[in-house]
Amino acid sequence: MNSIQPLLDSPLFDLLVQSGKASTTQKAAAAGLSIAVLLGAVLFAMVVHLFMSFCLKRVCEKAGTTPGILIWIPIANLVPLLETAKLPVWLIVLFFIPFVNIAAIILLFWKLCEARGKAGPLGLLMLIPGVNLGLILYLAFAD
Repeated sequence: MNSIQPLLDSPLFDLLVQSGKASTTQKAAAAGLSIAVLLGAVLFAMVVHLFMSFCLKRVCEKAGTTPGILIWIPIANLVPLLETAKLPVWLIVLFFIPFVNIAAIILLFWKLCEARGKAGPLGLLMLIPGVNLGLILYLAFAD
């Protein structure tokens, strides 16, 4: 028995072979479904971005600064956040250096927590996936 035989007997191989025999209608339906999934993913990403930008805007406003239009622009939103945290804007450079960016995010959110009148060590929660989103919501909507 040769080593490729198990691959030839697999359902995945059958699927690949059948995909070559698909009719034009089936291929068009698959392409349409792919486009719909892609558009859905892009729409979802846009909604998440807008919601998170709104939350960051509220954090800035509650800390006493006006974020302006930059808060809605990816990467540029770091400028109003750094200004709110009373950190120099040149620290944006640190967000592009691997591993250093983790420390920069913790520093930024530590200072944002303090600017909001919360305990600074809450910024360490940015290290925990899922909880970090909760921290942003907490800073945006808590009194």
